[in-house]
Amino acid sequence: MFLEVISPEKILYKGEVGLVQMPGSMGSFEVLENHAHLVALLDAGRTKIIDELRNTIFLTLSAAVVHVKDNHITILTEQ
Repeated sequence: MFLEVISPEKILYKGEVGLVQMPGSMGSFEVLENHAHLVALLDAGRTKIIDELRNTIFLTLSAAVVHVKDNHITILTEQ
């Protein structure tokens, strides 16, 4: 899967990932490969990313919107 985390000022993360765990407005959820199409609101909080080398990365983001389609995840945040 390919993840982009974008703020108005810059790209906060861009790369291949195996898992993304996010603080959804109705509870935490994960996106894995071949996830169904999705648009969701995210609460402010910590987003967990497992990259293609199995490194764990944490990003603390302000409220955001996530779009998932065809193994491409885009998170738009105010950061």
